[in-house]
Amino acid sequence: MSRAVPRYRGFRTRLALTPQQETRLDDQAHAARALWNLLHELVTVSGARRPPVAYLDGEVRWARTRVEWLGVLPAQAAQAVLKTYHRAWVNCWDGRAEAPTYKSRSRAVLAVDIPQGRDLHVVRVHRRWGMVNIPKLGRVRFRWTRELPGVTKGSPPGRITGARLTKDALGWHIAFRVETEAQTAPPRDWADSHVGIDRGIVIPLALSDGSTYEHRAWLTEEEEARLLRAQRQAAHRERHKKPGGRVSKRLRATYDQIKDLRARAKRRVLDWQHKTTTAIAETYTLVSVERLSVVNMIKSARGRGDLPGVKVAQKAGLNRGIAGEAWGRTVELLAYKVDDRGGRLVQVPSPGTSLRCSECGTVTLGSRESQQWFACRNNECQWSGNADFNASRNIDRAGLALVTVAGRAVVRQT
Repeated sequence: MSRAVPRYRGFRTRLALTPQQETRLDDQAHAARALWNLLHELVTVSGARRPPVAYLDGEVRWARTRVEWLGVLPAQAAQAVLKTYHRAWVNCWDGRAEAPTYKSRSRAVLAVDIPQGRDLHVVRVHRRWGMVNIPKLGRVRFRWTRELPGVTKGSPPGRITGARLTKDALGWHIAFRVETEAQTAPPRDWADSHVGIDRGIVIPLALSDGSTYEHRAWLTEEEEARLLRAQRQAAHRERHKKPGGRVSKRLRATYDQIKDLRARAKRRVLDWQHKTTTAIAETYTLVSVERLSVVNMIKSARGRGDLPGVKVAQKAGLNRGIAGEAWGRTVELLAYKVDDRGGRLVQVPSPGTSLRCSECGTVTLGSRESQQWFACRNNECQWSGNADFNASRNIDRAGLALVTVAGRAVVRQT
């Protein structure tokens, strides 16, 4: 029997700011970053192991009334910085994360939180445009790319609980935090609509039904040449910069070129990932993928001084390829899109998926003749085919085994 459960999503879109609004929003973001650094200095200098939140809250209120450049930050945004900073320490104390550190001006992402949705007053004014109220900034236009729950007549039921403003190479964006209600799907038979997916570099996504999803290079040859030239210029100009000195205008302009090209590549990655995961989610109800630790897979092979690594350059190239495919984000997108359509995503253990024959199930040495070809060494089988296709069939079979109970396919959360 199905029941209603809360579902939380984020809808991100681009803001259309005037130059004056962009300057004021930049000031708010820098004030939020500086407030984080002030809190960190207060905690580390005082030496208190677990400073009380009430004390930090009082210091934040005092500083906002007496420091002019901190006063440009809305009160709710300042409270959001305090809560996020305290949560970072709680995660550190519980062993879930490292201790928080200072946020540098050049590396930190400019961001401002709007924790309450009631202050946003979102309305749709045009087929392509909407309006949102930002504290201490006023009404701002944004690109209307999808229906927001509870905003217009006929929109999906739900409400906007808050938003977060972030800036990248394209400018300022707003990500609405949305709460909706979804009906949980009852247990169902997955026999007719299931697929296993093997993630790779040469073939980004290989499916167990024989289909593949591929893409071109994220940057053209001309763009790659421009990126390489800008990186070389930045390295040359960094050598002439004094340690601890200010960044020159030329070096900052070079950084902006690099940032713009990388943002362009990231947009193309996201576009391909969204389109691909949507197509998969609309076709299959049970999707199985490998449970991979991507962070461990892209560690450097440099080694230590007494134990140097081998094939460091080749491993570095492999790491760049894995990081460029963003395997983790692909699974995250698949998970919520499949769930929205009443299906499930299952993550299966990775050992053995690429070395086991998907036809007979045996594991033999030397079956992977190359990176892209698999040939079973079992004399009674001798099946051969694409290695990614073979792995995807094993993943699909393992996913079905995880959700099968007493001969009937029943969903089980992973």
